[in-house]
Amino acid sequence: MATLLLSTAGAAIGGQIGGSILGVSAAAIGQAAGSIAGSLVDQSLLATGSARAAGPRLDRLHLQTAGEGAPLPRVWGRMRVGGRVVWAANFRETVTTQTVGGGKGGGGGAEVDEYAYSLSFAIALAEGPIDRIGRVWADGAPFLLSEVSHRFYFGGEDQLPDDLIIATEGPDAAPAFRGAAYLIFEDLPLGPFGNRVPQFSVEVYRQPPARTEAPPSLSSLIKGVALSPGSGEFALATTPVRRVVKEGVYRPVNTNAVEGQSDLATALDQLQAELPGVETVSLIISWFGTDLRCAQCEIRPGVERRETITAPLTWTAGGASRTSAYLISGDAEGRPNFGGTPADASVIEAIQELKGRGLRVLIYPFILMDVPADNSLPDPYSDAANQPSFPWRGRITASIAPGRPGSPDKTAATATEITTFFGTATASDFAVSPGAVTYSGPADFRYRRFILHCAALAAAAGGVDAFAIGSEMRGLTQLRDGPTAYPAVAALKSLAAEARALLPSAKLTYAADWSEYFGHHPADGSGDVLFHLDPLWADSNIDAVAIDAYFPLSDWRDDGDPDHPSPEAASIYDIAYLESNIEGGEYFDWFYASAADRLSRNRSPITDGAHNEPWIYRAKDMRAWWSNPHHNRPGGVRDSSPTAWVPQSKPIWFTEIGCPAADRGANQPNVFYDPKSSESALPHFSRGARDDEIQRRYLQAALDYWSGPANPFSSVYGGPMLDLSRAHVWTWDARPWPDFPARRAVWSDGGVHGLGHWLTGRLGAADLPDTIAEICAQAGLTAIDVSGLAGMIHGLLADQIGPARGLLETLMLSHGLDAVESGGALKFIPRTTATHMTRLTPDDMALPEEESDPVSPLERSRLDAPALPRAVRLSYLAAEGDYDPATVEATREAAA
Repeated sequence: MATLLLSTAGAAIGGQIGGSILGVSAAAIGQAAGSIAGSLVDQSLLATGSARAAGPRLDRLHLQTAGEGAPLPRVWGRMRVGGRVVWAANFRETVTTQTVGGGKGGGGGAEVDEYAYSLSFAIALAEGPIDRIGRVWADGAPFLLSEVSHRFYFGGEDQLPDDLIIATEGPDAAPAFRGAAYLIFEDLPLGPFGNRVPQFSVEVYRQPPARTEAPPSLSSLIKGVALSPGSGEFALATTPVRRVVKEGVYRPVNTNAVEGQSDLATALDQLQAELPGVETVSLIISWFGTDLRCAQCEIRPGVERRETITAPLTWTAGGASRTSAYLISGDAEGRPNFGGTPADASVIEAIQELKGRGLRVLIYPFILMDVPADNSLPDPYSDAANQPSFPWRGRITASIAPGRPGSPDKTAATATEITTFFGTATASDFAVSPGAVTYSGPADFRYRRFILHCAALAAAAGGVDAFAIGSEMRGLTQLRDGPTAYPAVAALKSLAAEARALLPSAKLTYAADWSEYFGHHPADGSGDVLFHLDPLWADSNIDAVAIDAYFPLSDWRDDGDPDHPSPEAASIYDIAYLESNIEGGEYFDWFYASAADRLSRNRSPITDGAHNEPWIYRAKDMRAWWSNPHHNRPGGVRDSSPTAWVPQSKPIWFTEIGCPAADRGANQPNVFYDPKSSESALPHFSRGARDDEIQRRYLQAALDYWSGPANPFSSVYGGPMLDLSRAHVWTWDARPWPDFPARRAVWSDGGVHGLGHWLTGRLGAADLPDTIAEICAQAGLTAIDVSGLAGMIHGLLADQIGPARGLLETLMLSHGLDAVESGGALKFIPRTTATHMTRLTPDDMALPEEESDPVSPLERSRLDAPALPRAVRLSYLAAEGDYDPATVEATREAAA
């Protein structure tokens, strides 16, 4: 047999700032066993011939070998690298004898030997340790590791030799390839590749080590995710489903990734690879609301098309078949505006799949409002003849919204409308058996039927850890049928008791909007301050106060934020700045009373002169809200007796927390960009450019802040105020990346991924300051300062021997950085981010007295984007032409 050596692969990083090893030395990867005549093996393995009549037979095998001294690549972020064979055993030959020809009786045929070949070998990928590998290609075509016998080694300095190599080489001669990340294939069939080893390339993920002064990585902080979109008829199925095109012709419905398994299974594989610390998943299940007026609003399971035939699963949901279900509206091209409601069978499969992976499951029923632009429904908020297109579920309200003439708010008519909205379904209307749910209650599709059906599905799947009886129904929970009575809150209490009957062991909650959980301040001149949800929060069937937490953490403009704690290094990406606004800033210390005040930065302080309880007006002050008794103030007069809320009696969960990957997303993290929806908006003062980094920094700041001493402990129930194991980051997609968002013909909403809240496809990027710090450390330079840097590297590959300076210059150019000596250290600084722009005219210029070109006395040039300050680059990315923040903000407010 012959074995290939990967010899000295160190790539010295030197240059003007020192030297280091980029690759892996021979000592690091171990010594290959066996004696090799000459120098390196001649890239072939030999076999002997056969005396029998035979089909084609292999006499030599070519390998993609590693050359003497070839460097191992080093990766930051996510990169596709080519593997090189560093070890191989003798190829295995398998002979199969077949008889060909001959008569009908079977005699007279000739025997022919057919030869098949397989090989066991290892390919080195990159200098380790790396975090994981992703997709694999063989000869440029996608290759499924799951279909062959293989093992992967991350490249740690303590990794042991592979058992197959030990068995082949012997325990004393088997190389461990320490410091090298590698794949080993065991008896890989070579026939599909023309009896040769294909050229492999592999997607490698690696994050640089975090600096000691930096907060923990986002991946290590995330313990829960929300699994979106909650729609798609079989998006949650683990069974591969096909659509019947015609007799004998099928097309896949939920197997769109190359792995060949269901989309959900692939997406969950990616989730657990990228976020190994995730403990809980919020499983979204969407039905469709039909009207913003609660009494007219049905909540129904919907289908994308009626004529579709699928196998082996047939769509049914909520007691409706494809022919009787709600038909989702379509766009101008005939495509449905949403994916359909997940089939009941798929929901049960998803719950069982998640539990089988060791994950806790929170069931999160979700209302998608299917109100297309061409609707003719009266708008409860205005005199318009139609309702806004595809609105937020939080806008469901009375027939006429509070504050408008003729509104039923504060009258008995409100209770009647809300009773109609909720319906009369009860837990006893549902018969639950393993894997199945049947319904025998009222035929109408109302809210209680929706919620209780989801609870029954959870029970049919064997139970779940937690269940939400609703989310963000702000417009309903703030409706009154008297001065202080909230009938929707009472209805939610009753619904919680019914859900408890179906899920006796699950933790129950209601997911309130961040502007809803802490109280109702009608701002109608009455002076009312009412803790309207307290009867629900105090209810014995509710186990936690749940908040969809989209609190703003910045007030960033072109001139920054005057409240930045470090004005000399001001940046919206500064973790300390963002954390200072978690219990501070807007909705804590001050608020904007109008859009005009926001434009002019006229901040109104949040105070309470009468009783020194300013926290009752602070949406962000969870600590004070959670820690204190609550006293209603009808008409502004404080009740002497508190509400039913018992301070510190229950934990707080974040059922949603997130930030769009849009410029200045931390200014207004609750908004999203989706042109078809009337809710579509960019964050305050955003220039509209994609910005993955602000999403990461927002989440990193929020989760890191509450992971520390800021999170108080309750002696009442024996746990922290905020249970971060129940903080569900919005959002991880059930459709695998990169198929979503790339395959627009399959998923039409892929176009909004760029500015959206998705984590998928973004977590693999490396932090710029951590990367620069590591490169410098490898070059022997430790006196550096990268504290003023911000940025992300989606992929950087060093695969050649060269100085560190070359890598650093690449990063400095692409990110607009300079390196200066400061206090004996090398300080990396961004080029000025100030974009306080003034328009200059020729009259403002000092021009030569004698102009060679009187028509064009000025010369205009444009720098490459990397040479521009970061904020200016984002402006160029956002739009062509002039950018006027006041005009953009006024337009945004008017649209909202």
